[in-house]
Amino acid sequence: MGRRRQAVTIKHVAADAGVSLQTVSRVINNEPNVRPQMKERVQASIDKLGYVPSIAAQRMSGSRSYLILAINDRERTIADWRARQGTDWVDQMLLGGMLTCADRGYRMLVELVDTHSDHVERELGAAIAALQPDGVVLTPPHSENPLITGLLAKRQIPFARIGSKKPGPGIAMTMGDEHLAAMATEYLVELGHTRIGFIAGPEEYSLAGWRIDGWREAMDRAGLAHDDLCARGDFGFDSGLVAATELLDLADPPTAIIASSDQMTLATMEVAQQRGLVIPDDLSLISFDNTPIVRFTRPPLTALDQPIAATAARAVELLIDSRDQTPPDQPIVLQGEIVVRGSTARAPHRAGN
Repeated sequence: MGRRRQAVTIKHVAADAGVSLQTVSRVINNEPNVRPQMKERVQASIDKLGYVPSIAAQRMSGSRSYLILAINDRERTIADWRARQGTDWVDQMLLGGMLTCADRGYRMLVELVDTHSDHVERELGAAIAALQPDGVVLTPPHSENPLITGLLAKRQIPFARIGSKKPGPGIAMTMGDEHLAAMATEYLVELGHTRIGFIAGPEEYSLAGWRIDGWREAMDRAGLAHDDLCARGDFGFDSGLVAATELLDLADPPTAIIASSDQMTLATMEVAQQRGLVIPDDLSLISFDNTPIVRFTRPPLTALDQPIAATAARAVELLIDSRDQTPPDQPIVLQGEIVVRGSTARAPHRAGN
């Protein structure tokens, strides 16, 4: 039986090239302060030995860690995972972030932190101390938590704030929430709807307010009344049941509803069907999440496709480049699109309309 081949390490390369471990690390990291002859000598040893650099070897020079840390809300993320209901926010974030990191020789790690915890600074501080990331991607509601953003700014760690437009440290990024809400509203107006309801998310998320603004402005441009047509939920199914009931109980109920999450849209569908309403003949529905589950409802849901993967990818690019380039001082906006399916149709004719 043959002997197991010993893995080649940075120590083998250093010994073969006759240089220090730090010199090999500087060559791996393409640092500018390495003489061309030395770089060729080390690279020749790397090629000869078939050495593949590890993160530990890359970090040895001390200049960077080659890690990007993504911070997501613990409570909501774990609840989504346990429910197994098709939510793919984290999947899409990793799709964009991990692939971009890999293209640039980095790794992405995800930490779950409770934004409501009194120990949020301690939790995040421990993760930063252990991992020493070169940059941090914050998602809502962390992206607007002053304890978190303040800690990162104090430690001079570059970070991106997805879902935030507030002035302050870090790179502000949005997915065009107002534009998407307006796009959905205008699409329904084109279908002849004049009573268009909106189920918004909770106030702790700034993007929930931006979506209301986009819906309201589109309604105003169309000359349509909307004072009684907005209800709020918490993005969850149960809150969607309450909000949908509120809207459909109106004396003049909406003929179309835009809901700010897939779960609240599914809840609206259930309330409508319990009342004998046929979708989309009696009520058109648009979801603000284009998660896998919306394709398998009956009928499949028209949805707003947020560019989550593209936003995460752009955040990673900006963080990696922040060492050599000045980060943008204005919010970066990535636009999504509407995906039309079977849950929307022309407005039903009502007596008196």
